Amino acid sequence: MTTVAAVQMISTPDVAENIASARRLVSEAAARGATLVTLPEYWPIMGMSDTDKVAHAEAPGQGPIQDCMAQAAREHGIWLIGGTLPLVSPDAGRVMNTTLVYDPQGRPVQRYDKIHLFGFTRGAESYDEARTIVPGEAVAAFEAPFGRVGLSVCYDLRFPELYRAMGECALIVVTAAFTHTTGLAHWEVLLRARAIENQCYVLASAQGGSHRNGRRTFGHSMLIDPWGEVKAVLDEGEGIVSGALDAAFLAGVRESLPALKHRKL
Repeated sequence: MTTVAAVQMISTPDVAENIASARRLVSEAAARGATLVTLPEYWPIMGMSDTDKVAHAEAPGQGPIQDCMAQAAREHGIWLIGGTLPLVSPDAGRVMNTTLVYDPQGRPVQRYDKIHLFGFTRGAESYDEARTIVPGEAVAAFEAPFGRVGLSVCYDLRFPELYRAMGECALIVVTAAFTHTTGLAHWEVLLRARAIENQCYVLASAQGGSHRNGRRTFGHSMLIDPWGEVKAVLDEGEGIVSGALDAAFLAGVRESLPALKHRKL
């Protein structure tokens, strides 16, 4: 059995404040026995404006946000999936929305730049991530001691072909800042579908509450098993979701219903 945990935050426009919160919550997750912990999307900054994050973009390997994650992984001896942070891009006015993975020695071992950029308009509610983010191009996964871990971010959840391209995973991680509107309608059903169709665990780490910029995120960070059952969930508010990955249960699901072997396309 491997214990994993997802951190749920209500990030603010203050990077130092968010770093302090992340340190505390990751420490709490490690104290619960988690050997892999994930932070949510946009954990270092949820600015008053979408452009605020551009000023805090870091170069790979440099900066207080990356230092925080590397130190936390090393200090607690955990695999840390760093939600997303803004990294510099070729376009001065935009950033990469990037997931960095650190091993238990605090070394960066994988990078995923969010591929699918969210766009949504309904009445007064409107989002267009492409204005401030350059999309990534490469699917990413890494090998953990318990198996392959696939990386995805928020809006990626709506594109099942991304998850097929990861190969067979023991765990898929979704870091997110789902809006309350779309989360209420689609978050759980899409997460459970990804677990069921890929016959693996899904660990989702979300922003969850009312932010200083007026935005409300849906929360509901959760762990789902390969049969599609929600094993743990946190509705709204700051906190931790944790649970165990059972390799025997995963193997049993794939043996009794060998859907991955039955694929034709």
